[in-house]
Amino acid sequence: MRSITTLHLQYAHRFYGFKGEAQYLHGHTGILTIEVEDSINPGVNMVFPCNEIKKTAWALLQNFDHALILRSDDPLLPAILDVYEKQGIKNGAPTNTNKGPAFKSELATAYPDCRLVVTKETMTVEGMIKIVYDLLKDKLNIVKLTFVSGDNSASAEFKTSNNIERCPMCGISMVDGVCPKCGYRSSK
Repeated sequence: MRSITTLHLQYAHRFYGFKGEAQYLHGHTGILTIEVEDSINPGVNMVFPCNEIKKTAWALLQNFDHALILRSDDPLLPAILDVYEKQGIKNGAPTNTNKGPAFKSELATAYPDCRLVVTKETMTVEGMIKIVYDLLKDKLNIVKLTFVSGDNSASAEFKTSNNIERCPMCGISMVDGVCPKCGYRSSK
């Protein structure tokens, strides 16, 4: 069975090297749908609490919200960083509070202090799915991701072989045999 949740992301990007309207810097509201599959946890009668899926995903993906997403070879990148430096916001500002931890993966690097994500590939809907899966595949039993942005949408299905231990009281993932939400300890 599956638990399904959605996240809304507001971001700006462009398709560097593309010959069309998307070569210009522009913004979107993207909708990411995450489908998680597992057996029904008998303690809470659900696969995985949707609000916990959202919390797990949002911890990293909030770096894409209200962010500029540029490919690493985009010539706008040094110019943006220079402007941020001159404005004194490259290393963060007091108003920049909605951010997750910095991360670096093979596909993307988040610089939350300056609301910037640098990607290896052009940030298309397909590219976003690749990045999201790469960031969350070890945290959730993701079987399907769908990303809709403007008139564009894509989805991908995945096989999961994770054996994520979940709390019988809350249904969320245990960390080293302890539920981070309620403190339940497994006997394993």
